[in-house]
Amino acid sequence: MNMMTANVIAPVPPRALEETGLNVVVMRDILLKTMFRTNTDTASALSKLVCLPITMVQELIDMCRKHGLLEAMGTLHANSGGEMGFQLSDSGKARALDALAQSEYYGAMPVPLTIYREQVKRQSIRNIQLTRQQLLGAMGHLILPPDLIGQLGPAVSSGRSILMYGPPGNGKSSISNGIRDAIGDNIFIPRAVEYAGQIITVYDPIVHTPVPVEEDDPTALRKRGMQFDQRYVYCERPTVITGGELSLDMLDLKYNATARTYTAPLQFKSAGGVFIVDDLGRQAEPPQKLVNRWIVPLEENRDILSLQSGEKFEVPFDTLVIFSTNFHPNDIFDKAALRRIFFKIKIDGPNQSDYLKIFQMVAKKRQMPLDEKALLHLLKVKYPTIDNVYANYQPIFLIDQMISICEFEGIPYQMTPELVDRAWDNMFVKDEVIVH
Repeated sequence: MNMMTANVIAPVPPRALEETGLNVVVMRDILLKTMFRTNTDTASALSKLVCLPITMVQELIDMCRKHGLLEAMGTLHANSGGEMGFQLSDSGKARALDALAQSEYYGAMPVPLTIYREQVKRQSIRNIQLTRQQLLGAMGHLILPPDLIGQLGPAVSSGRSILMYGPPGNGKSSISNGIRDAIGDNIFIPRAVEYAGQIITVYDPIVHTPVPVEEDDPTALRKRGMQFDQRYVYCERPTVITGGELSLDMLDLKYNATARTYTAPLQFKSAGGVFIVDDLGRQAEPPQKLVNRWIVPLEENRDILSLQSGEKFEVPFDTLVIFSTNFHPNDIFDKAALRRIFFKIKIDGPNQSDYLKIFQMVAKKRQMPLDEKALLHLLKVKYPTIDNVYANYQPIFLIDQMISICEFEGIPYQMTPELVDRAWDNMFVKDEVIVH
């Protein structure tokens, strides 16, 4: 039976070892490594660590006992509800050490990549249909041009790539975050996936935010908690934000040679969510090269990763990619790359009327009284010096500067032409030659 959580179908808990999709030897070795590394000795405690039902853990324990890898400790634990304890035999320790030499991975059983692919389809970012109200609700704090929501809505609902471009300081990053907030439902993230005997850790507390799930009381007759495969973590849709630090190797599998384990790259961790490439054009790699790396994933909804051995394999690519740049797209991309980015949206600076609305809103929030003389000075004297080019960041910058001056001078918050001049001088740097 499929369980729905909001709009997403939950992964069904396995009821038998073969339903995990994993080789029984792989599961046995992970159990032995977990016991060796954590000194855990009861089926119920191991069940929590390896994320399988107790009955299946008990089955693995019985199999290990049969092969002389585990032995019962012979006494019931007083503090574990009268549960039998188990320990590694000498051959069990040898097997655990041998398995650890091949891979240090222990703990949660992985989800085979083939099974995870199906879960990706069930919780695809492309299944989301946003309404105008949802998008407005997430961006209500921003003053946006009237037609912008109409452009963003279809772009987000399609789950395809978006390029936002325009002059700096006009809220491209805030709009990206607003898109993320508007999506706002939850999905299931695998703790780890398995491919060709290799284990790749996916769940990352830095990227993924778990959602509390009501747990069943083991003594209760009626189960009411959410029943899903515990090899997954129920999380908010992930968001990965990268800026000037993004490099091509961050999009490859990370191999830890000491632990002999793999970590999923950023775009794999963001599956089902949003990947924001902020400040495109400020990275060490040329923007064209970065976008070329995304061409296959963006067009075919699949990515290709490589193991240490050089073997390449396919993983699902189910991510809303938002590129944000201060450069004109024609300056940093060729036509083929631009064609592959599905939506191109210009985020321009505000007109004078919207600029004043933003200024008024920020002043109210910062408890800075507005002054007509100071505002006229700003609009008639200062802005003509920069060809009346307004940007969304400027009201916050100017008001915060005036607040800092007032606090330093020990005077009440106020706006005067003189304070406007002092704040303005900090917003721009004069073009001049510095003599060394």
